[in-house]
Amino acid sequence: MADTRAFLERGNLQSLIDTIRDAGYRCVGPQSRDGAIVFDTLTHVDQLPRGVTADQGPGSYRLGHGGGQRFFAWANGPQALKPLTFRPRETLWRVLRDRDDRLHFEAADAPVTKTAVIGARACDLAALYIQDKHFLQGECADPSYRAARQELFIVAVHCTHAAATCFCASTGDGPRAAYGFDIALTELNDGFVVEVLSSRGRDLAAGLETAPATPVQLEAAAAAVAAAAEAQSRALPAGNLRNLLFARLEHPRWEQVAERCLACGNCTSVCPTCFCSAEHEVPSLDGSHSERTRSWDSCFNESHGRIHGLNVRAATSQRYRQWLTHKLAGWHDQYGRSGCVGCGRCISWCPVGIDITEEAAAICA
Repeated sequence: MADTRAFLERGNLQSLIDTIRDAGYRCVGPQSRDGAIVFDTLTHVDQLPRGVTADQGPGSYRLGHGGGQRFFAWANGPQALKPLTFRPRETLWRVLRDRDDRLHFEAADAPVTKTAVIGARACDLAALYIQDKHFLQGECADPSYRAARQELFIVAVHCTHAAATCFCASTGDGPRAAYGFDIALTELNDGFVVEVLSSRGRDLAAGLETAPATPVQLEAAAAAVAAAAEAQSRALPAGNLRNLLFARLEHPRWEQVAERCLACGNCTSVCPTCFCSAEHEVPSLDGSHSERTRSWDSCFNESHGRIHGLNVRAATSQRYRQWLTHKLAGWHDQYGRSGCVGCGRCISWCPVGIDITEEAAAICA
């Protein structure tokens, strides 16, 4: 494919899946399951959510059928790319006891599978950029994350449908993906405008049955993405909120939101940037070995704020304040930007419908 922008007819989408698998990747893509769009192993185009839409609101997520023949007529589901690189649970190392009762420590190198994901959105790629800065920078780069990240091939999809909970336009992270992908698709009624960003993507795209994208197709793709941005009704307050939030740690809104918050951790589970974790010792029943494991944790869990002799965040109001100020304020010091990418997942999947844009606006007003 000589040009970085081409057109793939809808009927040829299977060739993309086949080409990915022929290149040795496990192909992962969106599928409709248990009332939500989830990522799972993809072998055939018929597994994609053809015609499926997703109606989202505060504390509400419902699938529908009004997308015609389109595969990506929805904004996002509860998963992003985080589970593919920062595993929900994994073994860090093991300790073994030999016959002489001596202990031996060994690393637990998890097998890494070459994985290609179809359907990553702009907000997901912005979140992956932040996770890369956390897990890969400095001398203490996370080896497990690094190994999975190096083997991840990304086929992004520029959003042409915004959910009512989306606000990526206000954070500057969408709905068009600007970086972080190998190949990107913009879905039109008759097919996909294809863009190539990386050399890996160019090599793989060379095997696809494409034609040069016409000016009409390129204009239609740009208009569809622009319409998705225009459709967004939510927004975070403009600018860097760091100083405003840190100056209002005693704002009465923290107590008000705590009266609704269940401290369930749903928001941190679906958030594509949250990276809190907890480590546990898992001994065998016979005492012959033990494993040190790491699993996702949440700053909303009571145990997360516990240190020797006290809990530094015993109240729900303190936990919500920790989450919001860290994500929207403290991350500017750590990573040079806010930790929110505007995906709106925390709004949809909060059981009581707490809206981060509403809370930030009230506290920063």
